[in-house]
Amino acid sequence: MRKNLYFILILSTLTSCYTYQVKKPVDPAANNNQGPKKNTDIANSTSSQMMGTTTTALNMSVQPAPAPVNVQEKLAAGKNVRIEVDNKSYKVIVDRWEGDSLVAHPVRNAKKSLKFHKNQINSERIAEKRFSQPIADILTVTAYAAIGVGIYLLVK
Repeated sequence: MRKNLYFILILSTLTSCYTYQVKKPVDPAANNNQGPKKNTDIANSTSSQMMGTTTTALNMSVQPAPAPVNVQEKLAAGKNVRIEVDNKSYKVIVDRWEGDSLVAHPVRNAKKSLKFHKNQINSERIAEKRFSQPIADILTVTAYAAIGVGIYLLVK
């Protein structure tokens, strides 16, 4: 029983609340709640001959093409990220940009320097290190339960 309790305590101290998460692109159609409302107001006020051309022009203006992802904006200096370069994953801290090349160092080794061209980096797979609230909640509940069991075993 004690070995299991020690094992659980050691595992909970080694677990991190930080995870690497990919930012999802913002959908402009989901944020634009007034788009269909504007289309119907304008369509009702126009003549029946102009209605077909006006609504197609408005539909094109409401649904813009997705903006291209700028790798240099995503990878600012000092960020702790996980990037994928040539189908290999790296956990790095960004140092600086030298022209079109990213200069970074691995998370665990600050002395080593890595250099990648921006075209080598898969921009869809850039994941930032962020605090994960669900993992933190699970660890907190587990710690409280372990403390409660420990107190119960001491009192018993």
